Amino acid sequence: MIATVLTSVVALIHVYIVVLEMALWEKPQGRKAFGTTAEFAAATRALAANQGLYNGFLVAGLAWGLWLGEAGFAVKTFFLACVLVAGLFGAATASRKILYVQALPAALALAALWAGV
Repeated sequence: MIATVLTSVVALIHVYIVVLEMALWEKPQGRKAFGTTAEFAAATRALAANQGLYNGFLVAGLAWGLWLGEAGFAVKTFFLACVLVAGLFGAATASRKILYVQALPAALALAALWAGV
């Protein structure tokens, strides 16, 4: 039950990231979230949309695992591990904030999943 809730939270976080990167990148909310200027956002719009699409695939995988229920253990493990690795890489290369927003929730969900809670 806890693993399901935490996995759902990770999926919802990534839905929000998809919206920020694909729809709000050049808007004040998107620029504030990522700390970018209007000029930078305009120049990198296509890159952000591409990144948003990849985050959408993470959402799809997590949703698939949740939909499968207990039978989705391996699917949830794989996609949570992908989120964790992406979060660690992002924290190391882009912003330490990513460690708390992306990697930590994924690690907690993965730990709960493997603990069977």
